[in-house]
Amino acid sequence: MEEKKGVTHSLHLEQRSRGMITGVTEMKSFDEENILMETSQGTLEIRGSSLHVCRLELDKGEAEIEGKVDSLIYTQGKNGKKKGSLLKRLFQ
Repeated sequence: MEEKKGVTHSLHLEQRSRGMITGVTEMKSFDEENILMETSQGTLEIRGSSLHVCRLELDKGEAEIEGKVDSLIYTQGKNGKKKGSLLKRLFQ
């Protein structure tokens, strides 16, 4: 994955319950079980429980989250689009 020019991405997670993310370019959606955001390194999906976006400053590219984090998933396909399922891609 290629980093967008001039935008550094980092993720710092403490005790799986509090996190700071930089390089955030867009917040796509969030609820108590999923947070979906676009970063300079691709789409980041955070899954867990009792998730909450404490602070979001898109002009600085920063987000702070709280809650129990179960997984962090990065995705990026051609031109930054998500890839479909394996079966969907096989039968295209």
